[in-house]
Amino acid sequence: MIEIFVLIFLCRKIGVMAEERGLKPGLWKFYTVIAWIGFEFIGLVFGAALFGYNNSNDIVGLIMFALVCAFGGYLFVRRRLEQKDTIHQ
Repeated sequence: MIEIFVLIFLCRKIGVMAEERGLKPGLWKFYTVIAWIGFEFIGLVFGAALFGYNNSNDIVGLIMFALVCAFGGYLFVRRRLEQKDTIHQ
């Protein structure tokens, strides 16, 4: 549940960055959500393949790995947005 609040906070930051660059903030917020969910899913699958899944205790580690990957999705979108600034100059 806390990840939803983190995602909302990060989407607001992306929206502000997009507005500063003269881009549509809603579109970049959408990109952030899609990247977050996509990278989280990929992290979950990759973590399960890499570390395995034997019992219910393993799920906590997999979820933590997936959340780190999800934050990587945010960083990916942020980097792309920062590159937009250098392209338009």
